[in-house]
Amino acid sequence: MLKATLHAIAEVNEQGGIDGRELVAVHYDPESQAGHFSMLADRLLVEDGVRIIFGCYMSSERKAVLPVVERRNGLLFYPAQYEGFEYSRNVIHTGAVPNQNSIPLGHYLLEHVGRSFFMVGSDYIWPWESDRIMSDMIRRQEGRIVGERYLKLDAPEFEYAALVKEIRRVRPDGIFCNFVGDSIVHFYRAFAEAGLDPKSMPIASLTTSEADIEAMGAEAGTGHITAATYFESIDSAANRAMLARYRARFGEAERTHMCWESAYFQVHLAANAMRLAASDDIHRIRSALNAFEFKAPQGRVQIDSENGHTYLWSRIGRVDEAGQFTVLFESASAIKPDPYLVSFDPSDWSSQSTITSLNGVLKAGKGTPAEVE
Repeated sequence: MLKATLHAIAEVNEQGGIDGRELVAVHYDPESQAGHFSMLADRLLVEDGVRIIFGCYMSSERKAVLPVVERRNGLLFYPAQYEGFEYSRNVIHTGAVPNQNSIPLGHYLLEHVGRSFFMVGSDYIWPWESDRIMSDMIRRQEGRIVGERYLKLDAPEFEYAALVKEIRRVRPDGIFCNFVGDSIVHFYRAFAEAGLDPKSMPIASLTTSEADIEAMGAEAGTGHITAATYFESIDSAANRAMLARYRARFGEAERTHMCWESAYFQVHLAANAMRLAASDDIHRIRSALNAFEFKAPQGRVQIDSENGHTYLWSRIGRVDEAGQFTVLFESASAIKPDPYLVSFDPSDWSSQSTITSLNGVLKAGKGTPAEVE
Protein backbone atom coordinates (compact mmCIF):
# COMPACT_ATOMS: atom_id res chain seq x y z
CA MET A 1 0.00 0.00 0.00
CA LEU A 2 2.90 2.36 0.69
CA LYS A 3 4.41 1.54 -2.71
CA ALA A 4 1.03 2.13 -4.36
CA THR A 5 0.80 5.55 -2.70
CA LEU A 6 4.34 6.54 -3.65
CA HIS A 7 3.77 5.33 -7.22
CA ALA A 8 0.61 7.41 -7.55
CA ILE A 9 2.35 10.48 -6.11
CA ALA A 10 5.14 10.03 -8.67
CA GLU A 11 2.53 9.84 -11.46
CA VAL A 12 0.85 13.04 -10.24
CA ASN A 13 4.19 14.82 -10.25
CA GLU A 14 5.02 13.50 -13.72
CA GLN A 15 1.74 15.05 -14.87
CA GLY A 16 2.74 18.47 -13.52
CA GLY A 17 1.83 18.07 -9.88
CA ILE A 18 -0.90 20.31 -8.48
CA ASP A 19 -0.90 23.32 -10.81
CA GLY A 20 2.88 23.10 -11.09
CA ARG A 21 3.52 22.34 -7.42
CA GLU A 22 5.18 19.04 -6.57
CA LEU A 23 3.57 16.62 -4.14
CA VAL A 24 6.03 15.59 -1.43
CA ALA A 25 5.45 12.37 0.52
CA VAL A 26 6.09 12.38 4.27
CA HIS A 27 5.73 8.91 5.73
CA TYR A 28 6.44 6.96 8.89
CA ASP A 29 6.25 3.30 9.92
CA PRO A 30 3.77 2.77 12.79
CA GLU A 31 4.90 -0.87 13.10
CA SER A 32 1.28 -2.10 13.14
CA GLN A 33 0.75 -0.57 16.60
CA ALA A 34 -2.50 1.39 17.02
CA GLY A 35 -0.89 3.77 19.53
CA HIS A 36 1.88 4.55 17.05
CA PHE A 37 -0.70 5.37 14.37
CA SER A 38 -2.29 7.95 16.68
CA MET A 39 1.02 9.51 17.66
CA LEU A 40 2.38 9.68 14.11
CA ALA A 41 -0.85 11.05 12.68
CA ASP A 42 -0.61 13.89 15.19
CA ARG A 43 3.02 14.49 14.21
CA LEU A 44 2.09 14.63 10.51
CA LEU A 45 -0.67 17.16 11.08
CA VAL A 46 1.07 19.35 13.66
CA GLU A 47 4.82 19.18 13.07
CA ASP A 48 4.97 18.29 9.36
CA GLY A 49 2.11 20.53 8.23
CA VAL A 50 0.38 17.72 6.34
CA ARG A 51 -3.32 18.22 5.57
CA ILE A 52 -4.11 14.86 3.92
CA ILE A 53 -3.11 11.44 5.28
CA PHE A 54 -3.24 8.27 3.17
CA GLY A 55 -3.13 5.10 5.19
CA CYS A 56 -4.14 2.61 7.88
CA TYR A 57 -5.08 -1.00 7.21
CA MET A 58 -6.78 -2.54 10.25
CA SER A 59 -9.94 -0.97 11.68
CA SER A 60 -8.21 -0.60 15.04
CA GLU A 61 -5.58 1.56 13.32
CA ARG A 62 -8.19 3.70 11.59
CA LYS A 63 -10.07 4.20 14.85
CA ALA A 64 -6.82 5.31 16.51
CA VAL A 65 -6.27 7.97 13.82
CA LEU A 66 -9.90 9.12 13.56
CA PRO A 67 -9.99 11.36 16.68
CA VAL A 68 -6.66 12.89 15.67
CA VAL A 69 -7.78 13.97 12.20
CA GLU A 70 -11.05 15.27 13.64
CA ARG A 71 -9.27 17.23 16.38
CA ARG A 72 -6.60 18.62 14.02
CA ASN A 73 -8.98 19.05 11.05
CA GLY A 74 -7.05 16.79 8.72
CA LEU A 75 -8.41 14.47 6.05
CA LEU A 76 -7.74 10.70 6.13
CA PHE A 77 -8.08 8.60 2.97
CA TYR A 78 -8.60 5.02 4.14
CA PRO A 79 -8.03 2.36 1.44
CA ALA A 80 -8.97 -0.92 3.13
CA GLN A 81 -12.29 -2.76 3.02
CA TYR A 82 -13.98 -2.45 6.40
CA GLU A 83 -17.09 -3.29 8.43
CA GLY A 84 -19.01 -0.06 7.69
CA PHE A 85 -21.26 1.80 10.15
CA GLU A 86 -18.98 4.84 10.36
CA TYR A 87 -19.08 8.44 9.15
CA SER A 88 -16.75 11.38 9.63
CA ARG A 89 -16.30 14.56 7.64
CA ASN A 90 -12.58 14.00 8.12
CA VAL A 91 -12.42 10.54 6.50
CA ILE A 92 -12.84 9.33 2.90
CA HIS A 93 -13.31 5.58 2.56
CA THR A 94 -12.09 4.09 -0.72
CA GLY A 95 -12.25 0.41 0.28
CA ALA A 96 -15.35 -1.77 0.05
CA VAL A 97 -18.19 -1.75 2.58
CA PRO A 98 -20.46 -4.78 3.23
CA ASN A 99 -22.96 -4.22 0.41
CA GLN A 100 -20.04 -4.15 -2.06
CA ASN A 101 -18.32 -7.37 -0.92
CA SER A 102 -20.00 -9.28 1.93
CA ILE A 103 -23.52 -9.32 0.52
CA PRO A 104 -22.58 -10.36 -3.04
CA LEU A 105 -20.31 -13.04 -1.55
CA GLY A 106 -23.08 -14.27 0.74
CA HIS A 107 -25.50 -14.60 -2.16
CA TYR A 108 -22.88 -16.48 -4.16
CA LEU A 109 -22.09 -18.90 -1.33
CA LEU A 110 -25.74 -19.70 -0.68
CA GLU A 111 -26.38 -20.24 -4.39
CA HIS A 112 -23.25 -22.23 -5.26
CA VAL A 113 -21.60 -23.62 -2.10
CA GLY A 114 -24.25 -24.71 0.40
CA ARG A 115 -26.29 -23.76 3.46
CA SER A 116 -23.97 -24.35 6.45
CA PHE A 117 -20.94 -22.22 7.31
CA PHE A 118 -18.19 -21.96 9.92
CA MET A 119 -17.06 -18.39 10.75
CA VAL A 120 -13.38 -17.74 11.59
CA GLY A 121 -11.17 -14.68 11.90
CA SER A 122 -8.69 -12.59 13.82
CA ASP A 123 -9.82 -11.36 17.22
CA TYR A 124 -10.71 -7.68 16.65
CA ILE A 125 -13.50 -5.47 15.35
CA TRP A 126 -13.33 -6.07 11.57
CA PRO A 127 -13.76 -9.87 11.74
CA TRP A 128 -16.36 -9.65 14.50
CA GLU A 129 -18.53 -7.23 12.55
CA SER A 130 -17.97 -8.92 9.17
CA ASP A 131 -18.98 -12.27 10.62
CA ARG A 132 -22.03 -10.72 12.28
CA ILE A 133 -23.18 -9.23 8.97
CA MET A 134 -22.59 -12.46 7.03
CA SER A 135 -24.24 -14.56 9.76
CA ASP A 136 -27.32 -12.32 9.74
CA MET A 137 -27.61 -12.65 5.98
CA ILE A 138 -27.15 -16.43 5.96
CA ARG A 139 -29.76 -16.92 8.67
CA ARG A 140 -32.23 -14.66 6.84
CA GLN A 141 -31.84 -17.02 3.88
CA GLU A 142 -32.46 -20.07 6.10
CA GLY A 143 -28.79 -21.06 6.16
CA ARG A 144 -26.95 -22.21 9.30
CA ILE A 145 -23.90 -21.06 11.23
CA VAL A 146 -22.33 -24.23 12.65
CA GLY A 147 -19.32 -22.67 14.39
CA GLU A 148 -17.53 -19.41 15.16
CA ARG A 149 -13.94 -18.99 16.35
CA TYR A 150 -11.45 -16.12 16.62
CA LEU A 151 -7.71 -16.29 17.22
CA LYS A 152 -5.33 -13.59 18.44
CA LEU A 153 -3.19 -11.92 15.79
CA ASP A 154 -0.08 -13.50 17.31
CA ALA A 155 -1.60 -16.96 17.82
CA PRO A 156 0.93 -19.81 17.39
CA GLU A 157 0.56 -22.08 14.36
CA PHE A 158 -0.65 -25.07 16.39
CA GLU A 159 -3.84 -23.14 17.24
CA TYR A 160 -4.70 -22.99 13.53
CA ALA A 161 -4.23 -26.73 13.25
CA ALA A 162 -6.58 -27.21 16.21
CA LEU A 163 -9.13 -24.91 14.60
CA VAL A 164 -9.00 -26.83 11.33
CA LYS A 165 -9.47 -30.08 13.28
CA GLU A 166 -12.64 -28.63 14.79
CA ILE A 167 -13.88 -27.53 11.37
CA ARG A 168 -13.19 -31.00 9.96
CA ARG A 169 -15.30 -32.54 12.71
CA VAL A 170 -18.27 -30.22 12.02
CA ARG A 171 -18.03 -30.51 8.19
CA PRO A 172 -19.61 -27.22 7.07
CA ASP A 173 -20.33 -26.57 3.39
CA GLY A 174 -17.99 -23.59 3.51
CA ILE A 175 -15.83 -21.41 5.75
CA PHE A 176 -16.15 -17.63 5.97
CA CYS A 177 -12.65 -16.41 6.81
CA ASN A 178 -11.65 -12.99 8.14
CA PHE A 179 -8.10 -13.64 9.24
CA VAL A 180 -5.62 -10.87 8.37
CA GLY A 181 -1.86 -10.69 7.79
CA ASP A 182 0.23 -13.76 8.60
CA SER A 183 -2.85 -15.39 10.14
CA ILE A 184 -4.22 -15.92 6.62
CA VAL A 185 -1.14 -17.91 5.64
CA HIS A 186 -1.21 -20.02 8.82
CA PHE A 187 -4.89 -20.90 8.40
CA TYR A 188 -4.79 -21.81 4.71
CA ARG A 189 -1.68 -23.93 5.19
CA ALA A 190 -3.27 -25.72 8.15
CA PHE A 191 -6.33 -26.40 5.98
CA ALA A 192 -4.18 -27.85 3.18
CA GLU A 193 -2.03 -29.91 5.55
CA ALA A 194 -5.20 -31.45 7.02
CA GLY A 195 -6.06 -32.76 3.56
CA LEU A 196 -9.33 -30.82 3.29
CA ASP A 197 -10.64 -30.21 -0.22
CA PRO A 198 -11.71 -26.72 -1.37
CA LYS A 199 -14.00 -28.36 -3.96
CA SER A 200 -16.25 -29.67 -1.18
CA MET A 201 -15.46 -27.09 1.55
CA PRO A 202 -14.01 -23.83 0.18
CA ILE A 203 -12.64 -20.99 2.29
CA ALA A 204 -14.36 -17.72 1.32
CA SER A 205 -12.73 -14.45 2.34
CA LEU A 206 -12.91 -10.67 2.08
CA THR A 207 -9.20 -10.22 2.84
CA THR A 208 -7.20 -12.99 1.15
CA SER A 209 -5.32 -11.37 -1.74
CA GLU A 210 -2.69 -12.16 -4.35
CA ALA A 211 0.01 -11.19 -1.84
CA ASP A 212 -1.32 -13.72 0.68
CA ILE A 213 -1.49 -16.47 -1.97
CA GLU A 214 2.12 -15.74 -2.90
CA ALA A 215 3.13 -15.96 0.78
CA MET A 216 1.34 -19.28 1.44
CA GLY A 217 2.10 -20.84 -1.95
CA ALA A 218 -0.43 -21.27 -4.75
CA GLU A 219 -0.92 -24.92 -3.84
CA ALA A 220 -2.42 -23.95 -0.46
CA GLY A 221 -4.63 -21.28 -1.99
CA THR A 222 -5.93 -23.00 -5.12
CA GLY A 223 -9.70 -23.43 -5.20
CA HIS A 224 -10.53 -20.93 -2.47
CA ILE A 225 -12.69 -17.83 -2.98
CA THR A 226 -12.30 -14.09 -2.35
CA ALA A 227 -14.71 -11.19 -2.84
CA ALA A 228 -12.90 -7.99 -3.81
CA THR A 229 -13.24 -4.83 -5.84
CA TYR A 230 -10.06 -5.60 -7.80
CA PHE A 231 -7.97 -8.57 -8.86
CA GLU A 232 -4.57 -8.35 -10.52
CA SER A 233 -5.89 -10.66 -13.26
CA ILE A 234 -8.52 -8.17 -14.54
CA ASP A 235 -8.11 -8.13 -18.32
CA SER A 236 -8.65 -4.48 -19.16
CA ALA A 237 -6.56 -1.85 -20.92
CA ALA A 238 -6.56 0.35 -17.80
CA ASN A 239 -5.30 -2.45 -15.55
CA ARG A 240 -2.66 -3.65 -18.01
CA ALA A 241 -1.33 -0.10 -18.44
CA MET A 242 -1.23 0.47 -14.68
CA LEU A 243 0.63 -2.81 -14.07
CA ALA A 244 3.18 -1.95 -16.75
CA ARG A 245 3.88 1.47 -15.23
CA TYR A 246 4.10 0.11 -11.69
CA ARG A 247 6.43 -2.76 -12.55
CA ALA A 248 8.64 -0.45 -14.60
CA ARG A 249 9.13 1.53 -11.39
CA PHE A 250 9.40 -1.25 -8.79
CA GLY A 251 10.22 -4.45 -10.71
CA GLU A 252 8.46 -7.21 -12.62
CA ALA A 253 7.98 -9.36 -9.50
CA GLU A 254 5.64 -6.85 -7.82
CA ARG A 255 2.15 -8.08 -6.89
CA THR A 256 -0.97 -5.94 -6.73
CA HIS A 257 -4.24 -6.57 -4.89
CA MET A 258 -7.44 -4.92 -3.66
CA CYS A 259 -5.87 -2.66 -1.01
CA TRP A 260 -2.99 -1.79 -3.34
CA GLU A 261 -5.47 -0.61 -5.95
CA SER A 262 -7.49 1.54 -3.52
CA ALA A 263 -4.30 3.05 -2.12
CA TYR A 264 -3.29 3.87 -5.70
CA PHE A 265 -6.45 5.48 -7.03
CA GLN A 266 -7.24 7.46 -3.85
CA VAL A 267 -4.11 9.57 -4.38
CA HIS A 268 -5.30 10.47 -7.87
CA LEU A 269 -8.78 11.29 -6.52
CA ALA A 270 -7.22 13.59 -3.92
CA ALA A 271 -4.94 15.25 -6.50
CA ASN A 272 -7.80 15.95 -8.88
CA ALA A 273 -9.86 17.41 -6.02
CA MET A 274 -6.94 19.63 -4.95
CA ARG A 275 -6.67 20.97 -8.51
CA LEU A 276 -10.39 21.69 -8.64
CA ALA A 277 -10.50 23.23 -5.16
CA ALA A 278 -7.40 25.37 -5.83
CA SER A 279 -6.80 25.18 -2.10
CA ASP A 280 -5.47 22.93 0.66
CA ASP A 281 -8.62 23.56 2.71
CA ILE A 282 -9.87 20.04 3.39
CA HIS A 283 -13.57 20.98 3.30
CA ARG A 284 -13.18 22.48 -0.19
CA ILE A 285 -11.19 19.42 -1.22
CA ARG A 286 -13.86 17.09 0.13
CA SER A 287 -16.58 18.96 -1.75
CA ALA A 288 -14.50 18.85 -4.95
CA LEU A 289 -14.15 15.05 -4.66
CA ASN A 290 -17.82 14.68 -5.61
CA ALA A 291 -17.41 16.39 -8.98
CA PHE A 292 -15.79 13.65 -11.05
CA GLU A 293 -15.19 9.97 -11.70
CA PHE A 294 -11.72 8.46 -11.95
CA LYS A 295 -10.72 5.67 -14.32
CA ALA A 296 -9.18 3.26 -11.79
CA PRO A 297 -7.79 -0.19 -12.66
CA GLN A 298 -10.99 -1.81 -11.29
CA GLY A 299 -13.18 0.49 -13.44
CA ARG A 300 -14.57 4.00 -13.03
CA VAL A 301 -14.97 5.01 -9.38
CA GLN A 302 -16.54 8.01 -7.67
CA ILE A 303 -16.94 9.35 -4.12
CA ASP A 304 -20.52 9.35 -2.84
CA SER A 305 -21.32 12.88 -1.68
CA GLU A 306 -23.82 11.57 0.89
CA ASN A 307 -21.51 9.40 2.98
CA GLY A 308 -17.84 9.87 1.98
CA HIS A 309 -17.52 6.30 0.72
CA THR A 310 -16.85 5.18 -2.84
CA TYR A 311 -18.83 3.67 -5.71
CA LEU A 312 -16.85 0.46 -6.28
CA TRP A 313 -17.04 -2.67 -8.41
CA SER A 314 -17.94 -6.02 -6.90
CA ARG A 315 -16.11 -9.18 -7.94
CA ILE A 316 -15.82 -12.76 -6.72
CA GLY A 317 -12.78 -14.81 -7.73
CA ARG A 318 -11.39 -18.31 -7.22
CA VAL A 319 -7.65 -18.91 -6.88
CA ASP A 320 -6.12 -20.83 -9.78
CA GLU A 321 -2.95 -22.93 -9.84
CA ALA A 322 -0.86 -19.90 -10.84
CA GLY A 323 -1.93 -17.98 -7.71
CA GLN A 324 -4.21 -15.62 -9.63
CA PHE A 325 -7.96 -15.17 -9.36
CA THR A 326 -10.37 -16.44 -11.98
CA VAL A 327 -13.36 -14.10 -11.86
CA LEU A 328 -16.62 -15.96 -11.18
CA PHE A 329 -18.84 -12.88 -10.91
CA GLU A 330 -18.51 -9.15 -11.41
CA SER A 331 -20.93 -6.25 -11.30
CA ALA A 332 -21.86 -4.46 -14.49
CA SER A 333 -20.90 -1.10 -12.99
CA ALA A 334 -19.76 0.46 -9.75
CA ILE A 335 -22.11 -0.13 -6.80
CA LYS A 336 -23.36 2.73 -4.65
CA PRO A 337 -21.89 2.33 -1.14
CA ASP A 338 -24.33 1.54 1.67
CA PRO A 339 -22.02 1.69 4.71
CA TYR A 340 -24.94 1.40 7.12
CA LEU A 341 -26.35 -1.70 5.37
CA VAL A 342 -29.89 -0.36 5.33
CA SER A 343 -30.90 -3.39 3.27
CA PHE A 344 -29.57 -6.89 2.54
CA ASP A 345 -31.33 -6.74 -0.84
CA PRO A 346 -29.03 -5.56 -3.68
CA SER A 347 -32.03 -4.06 -5.49
CA ASP A 348 -32.25 -1.46 -2.70
CA TRP A 349 -28.67 -0.15 -3.06
CA SER A 350 -29.91 2.65 -5.32
CA SER A 351 -33.25 3.65 -6.74
CA GLN A 352 -32.13 2.44 -10.17
CA SER A 353 -30.41 -0.80 -9.11
CA THR A 354 -31.54 -4.21 -10.31
CA ILE A 355 -30.21 -7.70 -9.76
CA THR A 356 -31.09 -10.68 -11.92
CA SER A 357 -28.88 -13.45 -10.53
CA LEU A 358 -25.33 -13.96 -9.38
CA ASN A 359 -24.93 -15.81 -12.67
CA GLY A 360 -26.24 -12.74 -14.42
CA VAL A 361 -25.60 -9.03 -14.24
CA LEU A 362 -25.60 -6.69 -11.26
CA LYS A 363 -26.34 -3.09 -12.14
CA ALA A 364 -26.12 0.02 -9.95
CA GLY A 365 -27.54 3.39 -10.85
CA LYS A 366 -25.29 6.43 -10.56
CA GLY A 367 -25.01 10.03 -11.63
CA THR A 368 -23.11 11.48 -14.54
CA PRO A 369 -20.19 13.50 -13.19
CA ALA A 370 -17.23 14.53 -15.31
CA GLU A 371 -14.83 11.75 -16.21
CA VAL A 372 -11.17 12.08 -15.25
CA GLU A 373 -8.46 9.77 -16.57
